[in-house]
Amino acid sequence: MSGCCCVYCVQTKSVAIVEQCSQYNSIARPGLNLIVPILCNVAGTMSLRIQQLDVYCETKTRDNVFVQVAVSVQYRVLTEKVYDAFYRLTDPTEQIRAYVFDVVRSTIPKMELDRAFESKEDIANQVQLQLSKVMNEYGYEIMESLVTDLSPDQRVKASMNEINASKRLKEASMHKADADKIRMVKAAEAEAEARHLSGTGVARQRKAIVDGLKESINDFKSDVKGTSPKDVMDLLLLTQYFDLLRDVGANTIFMQHEPDAVSNLQGQVNKGFMAKPKGMFK
Repeated sequence: MSGCCCVYCVQTKSVAIVEQCSQYNSIARPGLNLIVPILCNVAGTMSLRIQQLDVYCETKTRDNVFVQVAVSVQYRVLTEKVYDAFYRLTDPTEQIRAYVFDVVRSTIPKMELDRAFESKEDIANQVQLQLSKVMNEYGYEIMESLVTDLSPDQRVKASMNEINASKRLKEASMHKADADKIRMVKAAEAEAEARHLSGTGVARQRKAIVDGLKESINDFKSDVKGTSPKDVMDLLLLTQYFDLLRDVGANTIFMQHEPDAVSNLQGQVNKGFMAKPKGMFK
């Protein structure tokens, strides 16, 4: 008895479900497979690669803020449960999507918005735990679950940005005030130190002048007999007075500053110009 076979190739990381007379018969592994035509047929193929399903779900938080949550679920078909994965679920992606909706909408409403942002990892773990319990029975392994985005309404985003900006401006103002305070304190300390040093210098200068005068008086008394300390002091004061006139009066005119000084000066000038020189107009 001779028979004929049909050659069927299955790609790598894939399996084919072979049926005989519309009833499950076997699983065709990757590579070259032989099936009996007419009696057997390939009902379908399933990929053993890791697949990703992106689920977008809208819900609201405890403080009544509606958010759009994006969850990415990575899963694969278990090789030993290909039969269950192919025959027990009509649409596995919709099944996964429904469980993601259930977990997200039962978890986030218990949290306020700020807490939801902080608990993205906890939400993802809850999704993976719930899916793993259910989908493993149907031949699917949940590899990873990630909350990739949690986005509130645009107006809520704008208000959150304003709150954050106000907080930053407040902190910047406080830092600037502290810096100004430190700068003013340091300036005051520097001014006080400068005045202290200036006072010390003036005191030393005056002491040096007094010591010099004392030494000059003693030398003068020893060289000129019959002079008293008062005579020497008067002479020194007169000498300093002449020195002052020499230094200050070289390019300076000293004028009276009484209220009638201007009228007196005007009268003197007029008198000088109007006086008739001797020998003139004979």
